[in-house]
Amino acid sequence: MTSDLIARRARLLGPNVPTFYDDPVHIVRGEGVWLWDASGRRYLDCYNNVPHLGHCHPAVVAAIAEQAARLNTHTRYLHEGILNYGERLVAKFGHDLSQLIMVCTGSEANDIALRMAQAVTGKTGFIATDNTYHGNTTAVAHLSTRRPPIGGWPGHIRRVPAPDSLAPLGGSLAAQPQAFAEGVAQAIAELEASGHGFAGLMLCPAFANEGLPEVGPGFLDPTVEVVRRAGGLILCDEVQPGFGRLGRHWWGHEHLGFAPDVVTLGKPMANGHPVGAVVTRPDIMAAFRTAFGYFNTFGGNPVSCAAALATLEALEAEGLVANAADVGAHALGLMQQLSHPLIADVRGRGLFFAVEFARDGQPASEFCGRVVEAMRARGVLLGRVGRAQHILKLRPPMPITRADMDFAVAELAQVLAEIPA
Repeated sequence: MTSDLIARRARLLGPNVPTFYDDPVHIVRGEGVWLWDASGRRYLDCYNNVPHLGHCHPAVVAAIAEQAARLNTHTRYLHEGILNYGERLVAKFGHDLSQLIMVCTGSEANDIALRMAQAVTGKTGFIATDNTYHGNTTAVAHLSTRRPPIGGWPGHIRRVPAPDSLAPLGGSLAAQPQAFAEGVAQAIAELEASGHGFAGLMLCPAFANEGLPEVGPGFLDPTVEVVRRAGGLILCDEVQPGFGRLGRHWWGHEHLGFAPDVVTLGKPMANGHPVGAVVTRPDIMAAFRTAFGYFNTFGGNPVSCAAALATLEALEAEGLVANAADVGAHALGLMQQLSHPLIADVRGRGLFFAVEFARDGQPASEFCGRVVEAMRARGVLLGRVGRAQHILKLRPPMPITRADMDFAVAELAQVLAEIPA
């Protein structure tokens, strides 16, 4: 019984442990883009980017089992697994991003990225947007905006206004790139005046937690110029847009057309096995390794590397980046035909979509929540995001098909027809 599981969770895990949906789903099996609950009901997963290749991909399962049966240890012993994977991974990057540290989560990766910027610059101040999330270590939680930390926000962090599709910075989409850069410049000046100094700007190149606003190639050019002039680093969080999710490009920074100094990776990297990484230039790695004594017991272990390599190889062999572009364009076209008085905007890139709801120019948060719950009841799993949780978020596994998205959008159309404005 669901109620029994919820009671056990509360007793063992404590209060305020989040679950999706008002009526949480008891998932017992996954395959491809589908999940099954304890009663045998099937759900189309249009939200989960952890199983990047689809749930329980056989190549990844086999790689994990085979390596676990042979050896699992840490990187203080020599092992070819991390080298074989590392060579394949860094070959996907330009800009001399040729060295890596493997960790277990995106949070750990982002924590290291901050320390790399400190090592290079000798400064401690960081900038993020005012509507973001970069993980849950103490250091990166200070960048995030979900809850204020105990004792208040620390003085070495500045948050700049995030780009927005409906209320663009500077008053228009055309003015938004320069307005965003001006916010960063002001934050840099404040950090320098405070004595902390400016070490780096951390951002997601899709601005995913900000609601996937409409930003395109060249958007960050004025900001990059500001950061470079100030001597700081650009720390690029590719946990959500990376590994081809945006279609046509492997990385979100390629889509925007800028050169990051540090790239962080996480969730989709090994199809659900806990793997993350930091990829950077040799000069930055040398500065970090000189300034910090860092070791991660489980990061880069042979089983994790086997899972990550199998994931990378399957992405290539199955043409899933091209699939993201094709199915994404098809699905976006369908979603842009949806009709409801509260739909304020529909946007997407590759297999990443946002449907923004507003009433008289104000976020329709409660309505968006009702849509998510109604879709779950119809067997399609979605989420929501945005400053007011008023943006429907679709982020399905990469092998999803046109037919799958036809089904999902048809169900969404039905839900929108049934829920009054």
